[in-house]
Amino acid sequence: MAQHDYIISNATFPAVRTDLNNALSAIQTTNSGTSRPTGAVAGQLWLDTTSATTPTLKYYDGADDISLATIDHVGNTVNWLDSTVSITGLSTTATGTVLTLSDSVNTTTVNLIIDNQKEIRFRETTANGTNYVALKAPASLSADLTFTLPSADGTNGQALITNGSGVLSFTTVSADGTVDWDTTVKTTGFTATANKGYFCNTTSSSFTVTLPSSPSAGDEIVIVDYAGTFATNNLNIESTPKINGSINDVLLTTNREATRLVYIDSTQGYVAYSGVNEGTAPSLTDNPPTYSVDFLVVAGGGAGGSEYYSGGGGAGGYRNSYSTETSGGGGSSEAVLNFLPSTVYTVTVGAGGASVSSAGTGNNGSNSSISGSNITTITSIGGGGGGGTDTSNLFNGNNGGSGGGGSSAGGSNSTKGNGTANQGFDGALGGSSGGNPPGSGGGGGGGAGAVGTAGGSGSAHGGAGLASSITGSSISRGGGGGGATYNSTTGNGGTGGGGAGGNNSVAVSGTVNTGGGGGGADQHSGGSSTSGAGGKGVVILRMPTAKYSGTTTGSPTVTTDGSDKVIVFNDSGSITG
Repeated sequence: MAQHDYIISNATFPAVRTDLNNALSAIQTTNSGTSRPTGAVAGQLWLDTTSATTPTLKYYDGADDISLATIDHVGNTVNWLDSTVSITGLSTTATGTVLTLSDSVNTTTVNLIIDNQKEIRFRETTANGTNYVALKAPASLSADLTFTLPSADGTNGQALITNGSGVLSFTTVSADGTVDWDTTVKTTGFTATANKGYFCNTTSSSFTVTLPSSPSAGDEIVIVDYAGTFATNNLNIESTPKINGSINDVLLTTNREATRLVYIDSTQGYVAYSGVNEGTAPSLTDNPPTYSVDFLVVAGGGAGGSEYYSGGGGAGGYRNSYSTETSGGGGSSEAVLNFLPSTVYTVTVGAGGASVSSAGTGNNGSNSSISGSNITTITSIGGGGGGGTDTSNLFNGNNGGSGGGGSSAGGSNSTKGNGTANQGFDGALGGSSGGNPPGSGGGGGGGAGAVGTAGGSGSAHGGAGLASSITGSSISRGGGGGGATYNSTTGNGGTGGGGAGGNNSVAVSGTVNTGGGGGGADQHSGGSSTSGAGGKGVVILRMPTAKYSGTTTGSPTVTTDGSDKVIVFNDSGSITG
């Protein structure tokens, strides 16, 4: 490849021959180079080799270079620029922002408008015609818009519809309200498509039809009982969006029923407007959807016994469904509750057992519970009272959610109280080594998480409670009350609200709203015969914030943890689902 100025200077023969050969080489290689030849004149062609693999053929008009074509050395092709090229009867012409495709045989024209109008125009058969049909893109798009056409043509009268994701299909729509019937009989749950009818067979079992989630006004769905079994196995229709203005699902419960629903708007949703049984209205029975609610139900703790070497009170029964947390007494986490919208659920918070000041067994705590028309009542049993003594009698510890501790005196001890399965542990026996201290002492009351410690020469602690994070923070509840001692180590209350036993001091009550047991009394040498009262119980519910109705009584404390509402009942009340 070479370039030459085409001027042969006077010189000796070898130099002139070399200059001539260079000029011929330039002609032979089309004046190839990375810039225009220095001696170029108007009308001269030259090859711009700036790109070695796709050089550009250029024409010099005396002032400027005009690019004619690029030569593709790899693909062995030519790309003509700024021109009209005929290819087997088809020509393309670029004019400003319009690319025209012309069929030279049939003189038809397609214009591709490539400016901001973004459209393709199909003109009438005459090449110079002014009328056209256009496909035009929207003025602005937030994302790519792609349509997938059906793999086959539809039938006469059908129209194209989209599934909302760009997939097109043919369906039958009619001004008289007819629908396109799906002739495959449905026997399991499915999602319906707008303007279709379905034959539903519930012979084997009930199932659910899910309505389209993004309908348009006027969309219809028709459901027909295929085998006359809706009364035996109801068909459920899911209410997303609403049905007849309600968020409740509905059941079709009449044999050979046919139901037609039309979507109106977001307020009314789908409305059932015709049926073949029970007059003109279809028999839709409300079937409101339930939602899951976790609970922690703790009963009131038992009071400690009185008046010597008395046992601690047992903690209130402890039942828990939250996460994988255990219930009391070594029980597993329970199944959640299923609440229904608009249903009232009654919450009862059990009081702690009242303290006693004369020789005898402490009072049991009261039960806590939650009940409603569609759930099995959850009841936690009040904690058992601790045993007591006087100068000649021993009083047993009571059974309860957790058992009360036994008492002791003079080498004998009373019976401990037993806990309730899956709610709390047993109380402990009092000391039995005989004589006066240090051999005597009341047993610790049982806790939700452990048995109480036996009385004797050492301390008699209440059984430990359990920690729960149902409120979003880990809090211990359900500790047993400590047993009473005399001139010995104090019987401490169990972690989680248990009260300490008396030891030349007043016995301590269980902590309010933990269900902790009260401490046992001992009135020797300045002590008191008044036992510790049991701590009041608590009921805690946790549910999705979206499901919380906000309707309660009893002034519970309501907080938010993540996507859930936490409702803490420190007193009895109610909540509407």
